[in-house]
Amino acid sequence: MSTSTTGAKRLGSSSGNPLIRAEGIWKIFGKNADRVIGTADAELSRAELRTKTGCVAAVRNVSFEVWPGEVFVVMGLSGSGKSTLVRTLIRLIEPTAGRVEIDGHDVTQASRDELLQLRRHTSSMVFQHFGLLAHRSVIDNVAFGLEVQGKSKAERLARAGEVLKLVGLEDAANQFPNELSGGMQQRVGLARAFAVDPKVMLYDEPFSALDPLIRRDMQDEVIRLQHETGKTMVFITHDLPEALRLGDRIAIMRDGRVVQLGTPEDLVGSPADDYVSNFVRDIPRSHVLTLRWIMREPAAGEADGPTLDVSTTVRNAVPVIAASERPVCAVENGRVVGVVDKEAVLMAIAGEGD
Repeated sequence: MSTSTTGAKRLGSSSGNPLIRAEGIWKIFGKNADRVIGTADAELSRAELRTKTGCVAAVRNVSFEVWPGEVFVVMGLSGSGKSTLVRTLIRLIEPTAGRVEIDGHDVTQASRDELLQLRRHTSSMVFQHFGLLAHRSVIDNVAFGLEVQGKSKAERLARAGEVLKLVGLEDAANQFPNELSGGMQQRVGLARAFAVDPKVMLYDEPFSALDPLIRRDMQDEVIRLQHETGKTMVFITHDLPEALRLGDRIAIMRDGRVVQLGTPEDLVGSPADDYVSNFVRDIPRSHVLTLRWIMREPAAGEADGPTLDVSTTVRNAVPVIAASERPVCAVENGRVVGVVDKEAVLMAIAGEGD
């Protein structure tokens, strides 16, 4: 499995400790599932394993870390194991084997009461189906998690009002869910998840039922909220453009395994195998690759050309590079870290449209 981390995160830092650490997670459904792990049967294909043992391996030996403030995306086709994986993180589905640690606490060894506290205070989950309470107003829906936590009515309504303002729904506070559009209902779902001020936000394909325009608006909303709040997010999707748009790092799953884990640039610029290549082949490289990916060390006298931030995409850098007789300087924190010339741009976009 590739674990390259080329490129800079929008938010998040790999200093200190990861907020989430998953080690060797397995989830096998079926009788005597725990006996499969560690045997030759564990290496069988999904179909072969089912035929031989009656078991289905949904997640196979998956490990990863998520850093504070990071948007970590897990993507794959239907049946790849991505939704099962995210549910094992807070034991909505019990892993067959492996260890999960969130904010320094061993989730896999947690008692029932400790799990309840984790789900109420440390994590919030947003599903595809909003799960709003039809008989409650919008503000009462948003405040529901705080009610479960035992907060006073005045405290939870004040907090719910703040979060509704954050998602732009303060004018809908006294409406009911059936009076709202699908996109507005999903905003209420986001507000409810944010209201308890969790350390980790878990999204399980939350926008897949929305039409494309509303879906893009909701992606914009998640990006904005993440930048404003700095929340750590684990986002599940089957949609590659959505993954590339949201993710600081992306894990691509196939048949229960992670086949590549890296930044959007890693996946588009250096796919690990043919499976990943097929996923990304229709993605314009110039829209994803940045100057960081294509820059080289400056030669003597080359560090005085036009400057662009190192995170600038090739697409947005092209006008400046094309207009300059000198290589463009890629700058990070006020310091030149590399240069990019026309040849590098041509090589970077080679193959687009193939």
